[in-house]
Amino acid sequence: MKYDFTSIIDRTGTNQIAVDMIPIPNAVIQDGFSKIPMWVADMNFPTVPTIQEEIIKRVQHPTFGYYEISDEYYDSIIDWQAKRNNVTNLSKKNISYQNGVLGGVVSVANVLCSKGDKILLHSPTYIGFTGALENNGYKLIHSPLLKDENGVWRMDYEDMDKKLKEHKIHCAIFCSPFNPCGRVWEKWEIEKAMEIYEKNDCFVISDEIWSDIILNGNVHTPTQSVSDWARNHVAAMYAPSKTFNLAGLQGSYSIIYNSWLQDRMLKEASLSHYNACNVLAMHALIGAYKPEGHEWVEELREVLSDNVNYAYDFIQENFEGVEVSKPEGTYMLYLDCTKWCEKNNLSIDELQRKGVSVGVVWQDGRPFHHPCSIRMNLAVPHSLVIEAFDRLKKYVF
Repeated sequence: MKYDFTSIIDRTGTNQIAVDMIPIPNAVIQDGFSKIPMWVADMNFPTVPTIQEEIIKRVQHPTFGYYEISDEYYDSIIDWQAKRNNVTNLSKKNISYQNGVLGGVVSVANVLCSKGDKILLHSPTYIGFTGALENNGYKLIHSPLLKDENGVWRMDYEDMDKKLKEHKIHCAIFCSPFNPCGRVWEKWEIEKAMEIYEKNDCFVISDEIWSDIILNGNVHTPTQSVSDWARNHVAAMYAPSKTFNLAGLQGSYSIIYNSWLQDRMLKEASLSHYNACNVLAMHALIGAYKPEGHEWVEELREVLSDNVNYAYDFIQENFEGVEVSKPEGTYMLYLDCTKWCEKNNLSIDELQRKGVSVGVVWQDGRPFHHPCSIRMNLAVPHSLVIEAFDRLKKYVF
């Protein structure tokens, strides 16, 4: 490969929570075991060099005063969306900087809803949605995903329709690809969901931050592309942060074609006087979306596909009672440990601590609204995936 996805990077001393924190209460790594960070959704790979090059070039200029977002920033997004998602007729007026996807989600929700309104979303649910929306005064109504006969997570369209009507809901969150389950929705699934929302006069906020990380030949379909109604009733959120591991730089963007919604979202986003782009975040996106970024992402997808395939097969062969669907996108595994815990008379808390004790730092999956579960990050060098699962087999499961 042209880029480095095998080096084990020493991230200590850089104030990064992935390596500095252990998210499982009362869990301690035993002596003799190195720490393998496999919890929060960031990656343990060096990013594409053009990001650093763009930032360094800008930092060489000695002033950092007020500035405007450049046309190169918008052109980079338009080019990226066209080449990766076949998005046509996207223009600068449809794109808005957001200081994080969750900030954009809240800004749009504030336009569409009154405080105390109910918002529909699927469960398991990304914990960021829960915190951001509940903290801003909204009540969440969950429509649980269901596993089909092949263990694939599916939307329950009848349940969605019922709850939209029953609770008089007119705003929904759509996650595509889906976090934490890793589903990459097929076009027909998105079309059917949008038909349900249209029938119930429900606007949609679509989080597509994972849209670049698609595995094993699956294809991402932008939610706004499936119909004219979706184009005009969906606010989509994107960012280079998951793709290129730039969460510490902030910097997301929304795509909204409906001018009524775009104008009001911009007003809402401006009220905090905080939703302004950091100059280095702007240059990071420009560096990420260069041709080298396209090459880097293709190699990344191959590496992550190998990691996911290895982990999934290993679990199927060695961890009886642990259920998992193979992710089609993202780099997260979502383990259902219910049967294993019952069989071994162990609580999920005890299981999680056992994993951390041998250096596998994973994440409690229960806050994502699914009981007895663990969320696990596979964006580490393949050698560490092998090491982690060997330890889990030998000492934990």
